Amino acid sequence: MADIIKVATRDAYGKALVELGEKNDKVIVVDADLAAATKTGMFKKAFPERFFDAGIAECNMIGVAAGLATTGYTVFASSFAMFAAGRAFEQIRNTVGYPHLNVKIGATHAGISVGEDGASHQCCEDIALMRTIPGMVIINPADDIEARAAVLAMADYEGPAYLRFGRLAVPRINPLDYEFKLGKGIQLCEGNDVTIIATGLMVSEALTAKEILANEGINARVINMHTIKPIDKEIVIAAAKETGAIVTAEEHNIIGGLGSAVAEVVCENCPVPVMRVGVEDTFGASGPAVEMLKIYGLTAENIVTKAKAAINSKN
Repeated sequence: MADIIKVATRDAYGKALVELGEKNDKVIVVDADLAAATKTGMFKKAFPERFFDAGIAECNMIGVAAGLATTGYTVFASSFAMFAAGRAFEQIRNTVGYPHLNVKIGATHAGISVGEDGASHQCCEDIALMRTIPGMVIINPADDIEARAAVLAMADYEGPAYLRFGRLAVPRINPLDYEFKLGKGIQLCEGNDVTIIATGLMVSEALTAKEILANEGINARVINMHTIKPIDKEIVIAAAKETGAIVTAEEHNIIGGLGSAVAEVVCENCPVPVMRVGVEDTFGASGPAVEMLKIYGLTAENIVTKAKAAINSKN
């Protein structure tokens, strides 16, 4: 068996920015004094004249990004998800979202897997916040291959986008020739008993859950929903009709994230049982990232439990 390659999506983000900078001199990066952690420091080293550090002032950073965007630049603004989406929400809404400016928010250190940084930095509310902003695109890549492809694609997209990256190294699941398509979920495995719709680092857990379920005679379909807004309604409705039960899996609060988005589509178009795996509306705690995922139920085993419950609910 080939060795599993693990890379943090934030690393792919930094490398993709450099790649963009080499191709397009209209790409600018701004950061809030976290360039080493967000990996925008790679861009700073390569293109110091197109990198601006706003200091520990995320709200001002978004304002600067918006101003630069009005002059024709494609701007990537970065900080930890808690500070980019949380602290600067009003500026994102009114200064970027309302005028629909070409600002891409590269939010790193999202979710519970920030680990030792604790509850103050573990942002499990950012997707919910960004979903409420009209016209905001939300992307949560599953691995480094998808993260790179998403960054390159968003540079060509005209309008605001929120790209969510993690600190923890995660398994690579996509091929090197992977092609990113905005708003299109990817069916990774066929199945007719239940559908697992996952996003971010939970996609690899969903694939493991499928293997566990298969050993028990349950055939699960797995979908990678990298774009949470606009969500791929077509693939969700097809899953609901063809398998009759859905489990969502995300490194985010079960309120307002992928689970909520999928449930909204299902309720309006093809009502079937929907079970959610995610952070159960609670704050995090400080500890090793992998242990945090286990403590908060973000595991293949919990997906399996919810999948069985969803199947029982439809019978």
